[in-house]
Amino acid sequence: MDNDVSAGSTSTSTLGHLALGLTLLAFGIGHTGVVDGVTAADAVSLALYVGGIALFVAGLLEFRAGSGFTGTAFAGLGAFWFTWGSGADAQVSSHAAGLFLLLWALFALSLTLGAAGGGLLAQGTYALLFLALLLLGVGQFAGSGSLAKAGGWLAAVSGLAAWYGATAALANWPTALPGRAAGRRVTATG
Repeated sequence: MDNDVSAGSTSTSTLGHLALGLTLLAFGIGHTGVVDGVTAADAVSLALYVGGIALFVAGLLEFRAGSGFTGTAFAGLGAFWFTWGSGADAQVSSHAAGLFLLLWALFALSLTLGAAGGGLLAQGTYALLFLALLLLGVGQFAGSGSLAKAGGWLAAVSGLAAWYGATAALANWPTALPGRAAGRRVTATG
């Protein structure tokens, strides 16, 4: 590839957010039990290939384009999905599974804090992911199906937020809440 041509771009970011959104939706819906016969284990193929490999490659392209935050987010979350999908059949203790989820919750917290300048939608997506992984991890330690179900709902909503952000970029829909511009003071006259 010619070095004058940027490999990462807004379209790479959009594709990455679509991959994240679809993976989170499948993972989250599987944990909620809202669709009869569908579990989180049914999201393994999607997690491996779309969430793992495609998202990781999108992260590398974002790094190449100079976007350190999006590159970190996509490559890191790609590693998470690939690891989760690869180990789905492994027999591990509930505490090991809980620790795995809690460690990745810390990564999602870092993304939440790092997305502060990227808009409310991006920060909300990562904040919901953090809360989902936190509840899923604590649920594993506590053996609580209710916490896992709540974590699943948060993951699904996070997936919807990522999906909306990507779709909004493609369709030129708004992603910011209407209101006054940042840094602009409104003063009374008269």
